[in-house]
Amino acid sequence: MGIPVNFDSVSLDGVLSDWVAALREFSVEAVVILGPDPFGGNEDRQVVAVHPPVVAEAANALAESRDFGARWRDSDAPLVAWQTIARSDPMHSSRWRMLWLAHGYQTLVRVEFSLPAGRAFECFMFSPRELTDRADAAAMAWSALNIWPLVKRSIAQARSTLSRRERECLELAFEGLTARESSQRLQCSERTVNYHIANAMNKLRVDNKMAAIQRACFLGAI
Repeated sequence: MGIPVNFDSVSLDGVLSDWVAALREFSVEAVVILGPDPFGGNEDRQVVAVHPPVVAEAANALAESRDFGARWRDSDAPLVAWQTIARSDPMHSSRWRMLWLAHGYQTLVRVEFSLPAGRAFECFMFSPRELTDRADAAAMAWSALNIWPLVKRSIAQARSTLSRRERECLELAFEGLTARESSQRLQCSERTVNYHIANAMNKLRVDNKMAAIQRACFLGAI
């Protein structure tokens, strides 16, 4: 089941606002996107985007948590998860659950978009009502899968300082092309390709091409 969405804004805030508006029929009122911290440790997550801004503190608490179902890094949960926050034990609820409940949210649906090295972008959709129909949860998940390419492009624009050429050179390197092969594809010199990759490495604060590719993935740039 698809949810038709017309996006007039290319900004990340505009994309999320329009997406939430399109999900109102399922009572979704908030969306949070978590991503790996490109300059942090293996388990460090950060809030990439949140709408509406009033739930920013609750979103940050979610990013800092390690108890979504199971320890999130070690969990064998599927890429899509559905959870009723209100059913958690109040005596043992983590801070993020308490904050979301305080905002009046009862249910969340999480969709994971995998990245290299065991990392992922995670999209959380929050509803103030308890979902009882699997079809609603499935439609919410499908909406995330449907709109993710546009959201990812908006994330890259908002987070990455890489130029278009730097991204292109890293994308070709990610495909396994050498600098010479990339230069042929881009119709430029091999030296130019190496120049752009060196600039990307500097911006991403790494000293080798593979690490630059990995961090660009974590930023959503490629």
